[in-house]
Amino acid sequence: MNLFNKRRVNAGARFLLVAACFVVVVQGLKVAAPVLLPFALAMFLAILSLPLMWGLKRHRLPDWLAILLCVLVNVAVLGAVVLLASQSIREFQAEVPKYRQQLVAMTHGILTWLTDRGVPVNPNAPMELIDLGAVLDFAHGTVGRVAILVTDGFLVLIIMIFILAEATVFGDKLRAMAGRRGFDPARLSKIVREVQQYLGIKTGVSLATGTLAGTWVATLGLDLPILWGLVAFVMNYIPTIGWVIGLVPPLLLGLFGGLGKGLLVAAGYIGIHVVLTNFVEPTLLGRKLGLSTLVVVLSLLFWGWVWGPIGMLLSVPLTMMLKIALENTDDLRWVATLLAQGRDAGISTAAEHDRTLGEDADDE
Repeated sequence: MNLFNKRRVNAGARFLLVAACFVVVVQGLKVAAPVLLPFALAMFLAILSLPLMWGLKRHRLPDWLAILLCVLVNVAVLGAVVLLASQSIREFQAEVPKYRQQLVAMTHGILTWLTDRGVPVNPNAPMELIDLGAVLDFAHGTVGRVAILVTDGFLVLIIMIFILAEATVFGDKLRAMAGRRGFDPARLSKIVREVQQYLGIKTGVSLATGTLAGTWVATLGLDLPILWGLVAFVMNYIPTIGWVIGLVPPLLLGLFGGLGKGLLVAAGYIGIHVVLTNFVEPTLLGRKLGLSTLVVVLSLLFWGWVWGPIGMLLSVPLTMMLKIALENTDDLRWVATLLAQGRDAGISTAAEHDRTLGEDADDE
């Protein structure tokens, strides 16, 4: 009995120790955000760039040239996105007064409709609720954040260069470490491969979402279709609520043209979301990379609290990396089972883990 009680005390002490370590780690993530955020972005870009770099190396290009071409591709893509966003935001700023007038007129129409039906309302409510200064401050702040993103982008690219340079010799290091007890290079290869798969598919689906959304609002004759396409592209990285946030601005513009046009905007966005996010993306990713809906929402809240809006964008990729890493750790695979989606997630995770490691061993 004494031994049993002692084990219970030790288990409680270990739990408190783990909880205390978790609090320390979270606080460290918040304090070190200025350093960790650029590193996280650089790591994701590097993971996406690795297939291109290995393809260039297979064509017998030297390491430095393969890295340089990968960096140039990333600079070209990111530069095009930033230029499009900056131009669209400037156009949005120029149209803000017109949108304010339309919003005031639409609100007055709603209030008049309510008044005619005996609902007591304040006729000055539109002017109290709509603050042009706040809208302009938001627009200016958005432009400022874009400028900060460009500045931080240089640091991100520098870090990405060093990560890619290290990746060229990482295989040799893995082979040197393979002789150590308890180390399995196949597991690390599996983690990197699955993270690449997830980020590549998520980026492709987000690109399709932005393209379809921009094309849809352009077809309906709304202003700034490029801006709303970019917003839909970025917001698709935010799980659960991202597509709703991307829907709000074009929905308001559609309502300025009448209830029918607003409904068409909403119907198009809902259709795009249902087809791409609920059918195409799960089909491409497969069940083994799925996260529980509760875990997705909690990760959104957690990383948003730790790292702000950028953390919300990276919430699912970060949680997915954690889940993949835990799947490949024997003593912590049960945590990956809790994060996974579906009642049989633990069985499929373990079976997929053993099968993949067997394939990697055969390849070696």
